Amino acid sequence: MATQSNIEWTEMTWNPVTGCTKVSQGCKHCYAERMARRLHAMGVKRYRNGFGVTLHSDLIDLPRTWGKPRKVFVNSMSDLFHDDVPLDFIERIFETMNACPQHTFQILTKRSARLVDVASHLPWPKNVWMGVSVESSDVIERVHELARVPAAIRFLSCEPLIGPLNSLPLAGIHWVIVGGESGPHARPMAEEWVESIFTQCRKARVQFFFKQWGGVRKDLTGRKLHGRTYDEMPSLAMA
Repeated sequence: MATQSNIEWTEMTWNPVTGCTKVSQGCKHCYAERMARRLHAMGVKRYRNGFGVTLHSDLIDLPRTWGKPRKVFVNSMSDLFHDDVPLDFIERIFETMNACPQHTFQILTKRSARLVDVASHLPWPKNVWMGVSVESSDVIERVHELARVPAAIRFLSCEPLIGPLNSLPLAGIHWVIVGGESGPHARPMAEEWVESIFTQCRKARVQFFFKQWGGVRKDLTGRKLHGRTYDEMPSLAMA
């Protein structure tokens, strides 16, 4: 279960865990849940449990078989730090990432409290980038908790951005991704919210990546801001 990805800031997805549960408003229209239900209906065996949390032990060592360096989004169809993912399983995934320094592994979680709880049990090689999803100021605590994690690169995914984030605590953060919600029932994203985050990133010298305006048809709204695209990425030199 590793596939080429259309996500603009990565190259591949790797899903040794699938399935999740909702924890905040950013989860309301979860793309992974929609996809999992579709795959379940198609009879795909890995989604026999639908969107229930499912561990795929046979996929843990898959990155060891890839020679060519690549950027890998870890568990795009789940949350590695979900309470139903045992610590020993998380440790095995980190062992694989540690053994594959040629790849860059990008992890996102909405469960920053558990991330902090288990961080000391995990190796943090330079090729593991750790991020949290921050859809509005209601979950700003996730940023503070991420800052306590000894990852070489720490990043924020402000997608779907459903409210203003005018006071982001960017100390110790290296990268911010911003994007509007897409798909059925997409909630609107205000331009001033995007501009505020952009300005904060520039003042803090944090790399800024604008993923999309979103909407029901994100292909129509595009991903240009100020008449251009922003595809900035962090480097280890910034850490």
